[in-house]
Amino acid sequence: MDIATLDELRIVLDPIGQIALAIALMLLMFGIALNLKLEYFKLLLQRRTVLIGGVVTQAIVLPLVTYVLVLLIRPPPSIALGMFVIASCPGGVVSNYFTYLAAGNVAYSVSLTATSSALAAVLTPVLIVFWSQSYEPTATLLQSIEFSPLAFLLQTTALLVLPLLAGMLLVGRNPGLAAVLQKRVTRAGALILIAAVVYASVKLLPLLLPAIPMLVGTTILHNSAAFATGAAAGLIMRADLATRRALIFEVGIQNSGLALVVLLGQFQGLGGAAAIAGIWGLWHLIAGGTIVAIMRRYDI
Repeated sequence: MDIATLDELRIVLDPIGQIALAIALMLLMFGIALNLKLEYFKLLLQRRTVLIGGVVTQAIVLPLVTYVLVLLIRPPPSIALGMFVIASCPGGVVSNYFTYLAAGNVAYSVSLTATSSALAAVLTPVLIVFWSQSYEPTATLLQSIEFSPLAFLLQTTALLVLPLLAGMLLVGRNPGLAAVLQKRVTRAGALILIAAVVYASVKLLPLLLPAIPMLVGTTILHNSAAFATGAAAGLIMRADLATRRALIFEVGIQNSGLALVVLLGQFQGLGGAAAIAGIWGLWHLIAGGTIVAIMRRYDI
């Protein structure tokens, strides 16, 4: 498969499919908000340096590292778009579990996930637009699908901010109900996401098979750079070992599910971009588990 063919692949959804993905996006953010408790943000007052440093690493440094990586390896524009979208998303909740398994600072991990997820409602759309427009091949590709940065910002921010505010309001007023709804909402969002992944796989997999080596190689390289960015940030901040471990997982484990929903719903499911998000979602679990095993074995 040549680059032009890869960038021309689309997953065009009918109106019902577009509505379903918008609902999935709102459910994912609502589920995240239902899990945001006040105590998760107390670390901001206690250890502002490491928490702010972690947020900056996720929101600014990782996308910047991704941009430099894109300039170095020059992937097809659709793949570059997928890399930018993933790097612009908040950390995934799996990072908390990996931090626990690696004897890392779980409180820091949870606080950083909560903070980055809350900020993502505004930051993620802005970061996606900024970085995708900063790389000329990706900006040109987006022009071909008549992508409107302003419309994307307004629509995606609304889809993220409204459920975030609703969820946090519910947690504050009725934490018991929020706890009950959290599992159900997360399950519903996950089911829609799985349906989207299956749909995308059926549509794209036969066409993407020749490009799998390039897609997997790019994903591994990008994810490795993300884990390395987290490790470097911990060393620069002179954090203790447990906090450094948490930061490695927080930066290396991104919310690829959110990235995939955004790509399918807002970017016409551009082939390379959607494939990168899907492969990342699988690979970062493999890489994270491997890092946990190394940390437990060598105490590093």
